[in-house]
Amino acid sequence: MSNQYKDPYLKVFSLNSNPELAEEIADSIGVDLGKCSVKRFKDGEIQINIEESIRGCDVFVVQSTSNPVNEHLMELLIMIDALKRASANTINIVMPYYGYARQDRKARSREPITSKLVADLLETAGANRVISLDLHAAQIQGFFNIPIDHLVGVPTLSDYFLEKNLEDIVVVSPDHGGVTRARQMADRLKAPIAIIDKRRPQPNVAEVMNIVGNVEGRTAILIDDIIDTAGTITLAANAMIENGAKEVYACCTHPVLSGPAIERIENSAIKECVVTNTIWLSDDLGTDKIKTLSVGSLIGESIKRVHEHRSISTLFD
Repeated sequence: MSNQYKDPYLKVFSLNSNPELAEEIADSIGVDLGKCSVKRFKDGEIQINIEESIRGCDVFVVQSTSNPVNEHLMELLIMIDALKRASANTINIVMPYYGYARQDRKARSREPITSKLVADLLETAGANRVISLDLHAAQIQGFFNIPIDHLVGVPTLSDYFLEKNLEDIVVVSPDHGGVTRARQMADRLKAPIAIIDKRRPQPNVAEVMNIVGNVEGRTAILIDDIIDTAGTITLAANAMIENGAKEVYACCTHPVLSGPAIERIENSAIKECVVTNTIWLSDDLGTDKIKTLSVGSLIGESIKRVHEHRSISTLFD
C-alpha cells in the first residue's frame, strides 16, 4: 500500500453494512482494515471477536445503519462494547448514513424520537465520537453529549455537476426542509434556486403542489439528502418537465432506494440520478440512470484530522 500511515495507534474496522466503502477509507488513509469477525449464534444473536490488540488505540468503526437497519445497528452496539472492554483509547463511530434519523421530532402525539434514542444507545454503549454525513436534520447533532463531526455531501455532488458544464442550471429543493442544502449547491454552481411546495398526507406519499421559482427552459438539478422510495423525487422531476424545464437531474447523499424506487427512477423524467456510496448498492441495479460517487477519501481525510487533532471544517471552505 502506498502512502502508508505511520501511526500504529490509528485503527479502522469495518462491520457488514458497507465493507467496500470501509476499504476505500482505509486505502485513502494508508492503513489496513483491522481484523475482526462477525458471526451468528444459531438463534441469530450476533457474536463479534476483535482479532488484534487495540489497547490504547484510537479506533474508528465504519458502519452505516442501512437496510437491514436493526441488524447493522445491533452489530455496531456490540462492537462498541467489545472495543470498550478491549481497552481502546477512543471509540469513534463513522456512520456515513445515520439510520432512524427521519423521526427527529414529535410530529404527532405519542410518537417516538428515534434519532435521539439511537444517539443515547451509542453513548451508553461507550462511543466517544460520531462522524456522520448529511444528517437528515442538522439539529440531530444536539441529541449527542459527545462530539459529532457532521460532514456534508454537497461539495462532492456539486463538483460532479461542475465537470459536466451544464447550461442554464436551476437547483431545486423538493421541499421546504431542503432549502439550505439547495442554496449551498446553488452557491457552488452559481445558479438560482427553486422550491417545490408539497404536502405529505402520510409517510412515503408526497403530492406536488406549487413550484416557487422559474424553471422554464432551464436544466433542473433536484437535490435531497435521502432518496427512499423515490416518490418525492420522481414526482418533482415530472413537475419540472411539466413546468417547462429542459431536462432534469437528481442527486442525493444517501441512496436508500427501497421498494419501487429503482423502477420509479427508470420510468421518470430524471435523466441521471447521482448518489454517493454512503449506502452499499449492487453493481446490477437494473437501471443505467444511477451514477455513484465515492466519499471514501472525504471520510478518510476526516478520520486523519480527528486522530491528529486538526480542523475538519476547513475541508468545506
